[in-house]
Amino acid sequence: MTSPYYMLNLHRDRMQRAATYWNWAHAIEAISEDDGLQNLTDAIDAFLVQYGKENPLRVKVLLTAEGKLSCEASQVPAVPLENLFPQRLPPPSSPKEAGDPSGESPMEVVIDDTKTAQSEYTHYKTTKRAMYDTARNRASIAPTDRKEVLLVNSRDGTIMEGSLTTPFFWRDGRWVTPPVCTQFNPSNGSGGQDGTTRRWALERNRGMVAEEQIKADSLVDGEPCWISNGVRGFTFGKIRLTTA
Repeated sequence: MTSPYYMLNLHRDRMQRAATYWNWAHAIEAISEDDGLQNLTDAIDAFLVQYGKENPLRVKVLLTAEGKLSCEASQVPAVPLENLFPQRLPPPSSPKEAGDPSGESPMEVVIDDTKTAQSEYTHYKTTKRAMYDTARNRASIAPTDRKEVLLVNSRDGTIMEGSLTTPFFWRDGRWVTPPVCTQFNPSNGSGGQDGTTRRWALERNRGMVAEEQIKADSLVDGEPCWISNGVRGFTFGKIRLTTA
C-alpha cells in the first residue's frame, strides 16, 4: 500500500527487523504486512489531528514489546521534493540537472574523536541512543545546528554512520556508503544502521550509490559528501577536520 508519510513502509521494515531480533511477538504482529502498515498510518493520522497539516513535522513512532503504538512530533523546516526523492546525487562539481537535490548551504560534517563499539543498538533502530547523544555532545552540536558528527567503529577505524544520518562519500567515480549486515554481526559490517533513505538509495535502479568501507583517516578536510535520513531526505555536506 502507498502512504502519504515519507518512506513509511521502509520505516516499518526497520521497526519490524528490530522487533524480530528481540522476539517481540506482539510488536511484530502489530506492524506486519498491509494491515500492520495501515495500523501505523492510522496511529499517525489520529495523532496528527491536533497539529493539522499546514506545517511540516517530524513524527517519531514508538512501538512497545506489547505492540502498542504511540507518536511524538516536532516542527521542522520544509524540504524540497528533490531532496526527499532525488533523481541522483550529483558528482562533485558537476553541473546541476533537473531533479538534483539542492547543494546550497552545505552542512558541516565532523568526525567523532572517540571511537564507538558496534552493538545491537547501533545496528537496529531503538530508543537507546546514548552513543549518538554523547558523540553529539563531544562535537558541541546543539539541536538547531547545521552540523553532523560521524561515528567511528572501534574495531577497525571505519566510519559507522552519522549521529542522525547515513553518510555518502565520493570514491572511484561513485557515491558509497558504509556497508551494513542484514543481521547483526559484531565482527562484520560498519556497525551502523540500514537507514530508510540509505536503503532507498541502494535499491534505486540507476545505481545511485554502492556499499564500501570508509576509513575515518581517509577523509579529507573540505571534501564533499551527502548525508540522509527519514526526516530531511538528502542533504549536501562538507567534511571539516579543523575548526575555524
